[in-house]
Amino acid sequence: MGCLLSYERGRLTALKWPCFRAIAQCSLHILCLIYSRVAAAHLARRMPYDSREGRTGEGGVLVPAQHPDRQHPWLRAKLQAFPPALRPAAAQALACQAAGDVAPSFENPFTLADLTVFDDETLCEQLCHAGRLRTASLGAALHGAPEELVRRVAACLPNRAARWRFTSKLRTPIAEHAVAAAQARLLDALFWELTYWTTPQLYNDLVKGEQLHPGIFQRLAPALHDTAVLDAGAGSGRATLACLRAGASRVYAVEPSPGLLRLLCRTLSTDPLGARVTPLRGRFAALPLADNSVRVALSCSAFTAAPEQGGERGLAELRRVTQPGGLIVIIWPRPRDFTWLAAAGFRYVALPIPPEMRMRYRSHASALRVARRFYARNATVLRYLQEQRTCEVPYALLGGNPPHDYCWLRTEK
Repeated sequence: MGCLLSYERGRLTALKWPCFRAIAQCSLHILCLIYSRVAAAHLARRMPYDSREGRTGEGGVLVPAQHPDRQHPWLRAKLQAFPPALRPAAAQALACQAAGDVAPSFENPFTLADLTVFDDETLCEQLCHAGRLRTASLGAALHGAPEELVRRVAACLPNRAARWRFTSKLRTPIAEHAVAAAQARLLDALFWELTYWTTPQLYNDLVKGEQLHPGIFQRLAPALHDTAVLDAGAGSGRATLACLRAGASRVYAVEPSPGLLRLLCRTLSTDPLGARVTPLRGRFAALPLADNSVRVALSCSAFTAAPEQGGERGLAELRRVTQPGGLIVIIWPRPRDFTWLAAAGFRYVALPIPPEMRMRYRSHASALRVARRFYARNATVLRYLQEQRTCEVPYALLGGNPPHDYCWLRTEK
């Protein structure tokens, strides 16, 4: 198209009759308009989209057809960490993950009634403040929802106009298939938050199988030794316990989900080092710590560029509670967040992936339970577990993103 435009410009300068010149100029204008629209649509298809949570993402773009030298530097480093035999498959998987072009692998058992488990703060943050769904789409999804839930959602909306759009859509007759589609989008967007709140034990089984690369905390140990640490989005305590083993003198474990926080407290009660942990209920956007409370603030597989999972406000909070010269560490960052994190000043570390790196569950039965919920649409994983009768799953079957990397930022105030 670009060559065609150049050719037409050349012909235009050779025209001398005013009428023909006017026609040619009009034609050229139309060609330019078509070209710009086609280019915009082409780029839009490559914008990162978080299909798991139903929103536009903010991470880097990696197009499979690109030469590796034109990829994001962090993606190149991540790919180089794979064994050579696994790199071709990993490159394709990372391309999709970086662009957010990955279909959900989970089986979603949740219904609208399950949304009532959230407290008002969580409900508002997840549905409204993060901008997951337009107000009208939210109204379509809540057709047939419990009246108490509808009332609570309406109370979360920011202004009268938003509430009017919500109630208008709620009262408008909608085809059943359209309601079902809207509800599916909403519940898929909230799948992980609902999992944390309603089935924390099953999520804990998943996390225990996702064993972090041992080199991560080996490298972080000098910074963690004999110092105060924040584990934001602590979950059931994967990184909290690793910080204790690395010599942290005090760990503040902040987690919004009551179920996961109970699991964490139960684990700490039987751990010899558990007394050095202070469990706290809180969110990225409002960490329950004073300014300059910790030397290291970290988050493992929890903090993202999305507003409801950290974002700019969450990063500002991590900076606030971290002492000058301290570290902010994001363990196992999402590939689609690489561009955002790099722009914020983070530096990236990808550790070499051993060929035998895999998920390891407590038993074959536990592995099947996890796979049937979180990898239900990955037939390869289910078939592997059923045929091998094992409790281990190679990361090569899961999509090219094993927990082997982290990024860090030195705070300056």
